[in-house]
Amino acid sequence: MTDTRTKSSSPAPPKSGDTQGARRATGVSPDFGAEPAQAMASEVLEKSARRRFTAAYKRRILSKADACTEPGAIGELLRREGLYSSHLSKWRAQREAALHEGLSKPRGRQRQEKNPLAGENARLQKENQRLQVSLTQAKTIIEVQKKLSQLMGLSENPTHSETSS
Repeated sequence: MTDTRTKSSSPAPPKSGDTQGARRATGVSPDFGAEPAQAMASEVLEKSARRRFTAAYKRRILSKADACTEPGAIGELLRREGLYSSHLSKWRAQREAALHEGLSKPRGRQRQEKNPLAGENARLQKENQRLQVSLTQAKTIIEVQKKLSQLMGLSENPTHSETSS
């Protein structure tokens, strides 16, 4: 009896001289099919763009995940949305961190801490400056009086000369 079946289109098993690296994972040799340039063009896969999720989307998915009570419901949600469980873990951690940060950090411009002694320090510096000017004036007046008394021939200590006579 003759075999009426046609041969399968799968390639023959590799010969002892063939290397495993020369074949694709499908078992088809690299030079099988169309021209090499076309084969290379179809082989190169475009790098997919990294997905970015908005905060509103994350909140919506987390609220749906938190509402899941039946076994397997979270897995179904993740499959439907095309997400991984690591997304939920990271988003929950971000939500907790945002809550703590939001409660502890006031919004707006940062307040400058005022030193409670700064006002008193400024007042004392002004008073010190005023007293320094006053002291300089008093010293100048005393020096002028000394020179004037020397010119007039008066003694420097008039009370001492009066008591000795």
